[in-house]
Amino acid sequence: MMKKIVLFMISIAMLAACTPYKNLQDMKNMRTDLKYPYEVKYAPVNDDIELAYVDEGEGEHTIVFIHGLGSYLPAWKKNIEVLKNDYRCIAVDLPGYGKSTKNPHSGMMTFYADVMAQFLDYLEIDKAVFAGHSMGGQISMVMALEHPEKVEKLVLVSPAGFERFTEGQKDWFRDVMTLKGVKLTTVDAIETNLAYNFYNLPDDAQFMITDRIAMRHADDFDHYCYDVVRSVHGMVDQPVIDKLDQIKQPVLILFGENDNLIPNRYLNPGKTYDVAIVGDEKIPDSKLVMVPKCGHFLQFEKPEVLNSEIKAFVR
Repeated sequence: MMKKIVLFMISIAMLAACTPYKNLQDMKNMRTDLKYPYEVKYAPVNDDIELAYVDEGEGEHTIVFIHGLGSYLPAWKKNIEVLKNDYRCIAVDLPGYGKSTKNPHSGMMTFYADVMAQFLDYLEIDKAVFAGHSMGGQISMVMALEHPEKVEKLVLVSPAGFERFTEGQKDWFRDVMTLKGVKLTTVDAIETNLAYNFYNLPDDAQFMITDRIAMRHADDFDHYCYDVVRSVHGMVDQPVIDKLDQIKQPVLILFGENDNLIPNRYLNPGKTYDVAIVGDEKIPDSKLVMVPKCGHFLQFEKPEVLNSEIKAFVR
């Protein structure tokens, strides 16, 4: 039962994507068959990885958007569509996700941060604002710690990394998070998990179910599942909670007051605010915004709030 609970909680995060409805049998390969709202470009960041990204708008500031666990770059489409009028907006598929290369890798947060640093070098961008959702928030914090010269500011949207886990809890995550468990998530579980991401499931979020089900037919789905597993290991193996006081950049933190994923309701029962305030108090220069009637997938459920806060913060 406990294994089912953990897999249920983790698989929720695998649904944060925004692409149109498709025939479920048509998706043979994620790179070719996933439909994105903007032109997709590719960056060869090293010999093994080709990073898929979209690059929209222009302005004095560049915002780099990093998706969460199991997600991909279209998760930010409601934000890019508005913010591209004032900023250069770049959203990426992390290695192993979406249209990016799916080769085995460590899943470590430092691995992702190093890839993002190489990505900026490829685009000849000296410094950017990093906006990360959930796991992407933890990656963004590691980016600020490992490559501070490349990070202007941080926008952390329902970020992972503020919650403390004991060594026993970390071992538990490693034991129950398996390739088979991710791969065999049922259609019923997918539908239930989607709703769990939101305080009030928007009508225009229904296509997320279709995409997640369709992905199971893709020939690169096993690689995707493997990278999801490795990402979970990476989050628990490289915590940032004891390094938050070393983040020197200005930080904007946003949480939905009704987040069902943070804190983990079974391992660390409590209120989301209790976790959010830990990060806010530890980071020297931060602003915390709690969004009422909002769940974990804040950038899709309350995009107008996030977009407004980002504009004020970057200014």
